[in-house]
Amino acid sequence: MPRDAHVLCLGVGTGAELIALARFFPGWRFAAVDPSAPMLDVCKRRVAAAGIADRCDFHAAYVHELPAEVKFHAATAILVSQFLTDRAQRVGFFCEIASRLRPGGLLVSADLTTAPRGQHESLLGVWQRMMRYSGANEEQIQGMLAAYAREVGLLPAEAMEALLAEAGFPSAVQFSQSLLIHAWYARRENDLEA
Repeated sequence: MPRDAHVLCLGVGTGAELIALARFFPGWRFAAVDPSAPMLDVCKRRVAAAGIADRCDFHAAYVHELPAEVKFHAATAILVSQFLTDRAQRVGFFCEIASRLRPGGLLVSADLTTAPRGQHESLLGVWQRMMRYSGANEEQIQGMLAAYAREVGLLPAEAMEALLAEAGFPSAVQFSQSLLIHAWYARRENDLEA
């Protein structure tokens, strides 16, 4: 990544990853994108408090609504694509990201997944215990589980890697796992239209 990289942060939420990246890489600029204007307002306040607002552009939009001519060195999509429960829409989301990256541009993506070989229920049990230890009550935990069942498209890690490859990100490398959250990085194919 160049010292002056331009990074697309999709589903930026409150800006946690953007602020962390900005601290480590003081020359990077960011496009903060979230379809929720109230969430983006929180991000703007946090970015201003961190003293990096001059390095950020904010877009209350979806990725397909961004100008196609602007090309980024990298993109992040942290806990975003899991909310696209239709596989075709999910592939389309990553295709839209690929089309906004420079050739060889880097994608970092993380999502909830299903665990292999019958480990899913065990890891889900660990997550529930962690939530209890952090202060969540049983009603909150059951509410989150019900929301996940309705609103989250859980895929096995291998299916997620195949989906990324189909969208123009071959050879995705899983670099992190925390319970059911898996994270990958992948480079955009060079033969996509620039």
